[in-house]
Amino acid sequence: MIPATPGQTVGPFFHYGLPYDGDRDLVPPGSPGAVLLHGHVYDGQGAGLPDALVEIWQARPDGSIPQVPGSLRRDGWTFTGFGRASTGRDGRYTFSTLVPGSTPAFWAVTVFARGLLDRLFTRAYLPSPALESDTFLTSVPAERRATLMAVPDEQGFVFDIRLQGEGETVFLRFPGQ
Repeated sequence: MIPATPGQTVGPFFHYGLPYDGDRDLVPPGSPGAVLLHGHVYDGQGAGLPDALVEIWQARPDGSIPQVPGSLRRDGWTFTGFGRASTGRDGRYTFSTLVPGSTPAFWAVTVFARGLLDRLFTRAYLPSPALESDTFLTSVPAERRATLMAVPDEQGFVFDIRLQGEGETVFLRFPGQ
């Protein structure tokens, strides 16, 4: 028997071993420039997943990529560009973060959930005229691009992730994956 790799042990274990203090707060809520990136993770039937885990990576507001240690130990002022949020009973997740400054601006998103043999990768783009020049986004069929868009609301941005079915989020595949 071949032992399972970490990517194959996906299950309802997230709430026990992966959350840490401040995991979803890339910046403290209410900080200058702080916005919420929030949404739901839905299964193929449209039900929210209560045991999914969402991770984000992002650029700083000036577009630079953070290269500092400490992503798992929040100190309240160092912006590392990494966050992790488990979903609630209704599949909802929330991050307190900054608007990424890359052009076009997006959050890199990873999803872990029951039933997945490995994590899924996607992007949450912010609305911008620069989207028309993004090589990845323009390679996606026009009718599917909306699944990669974060929608502004009064708190920040909403990005729902649909794992299957109608409106399924576009996921990326990397060489060797």
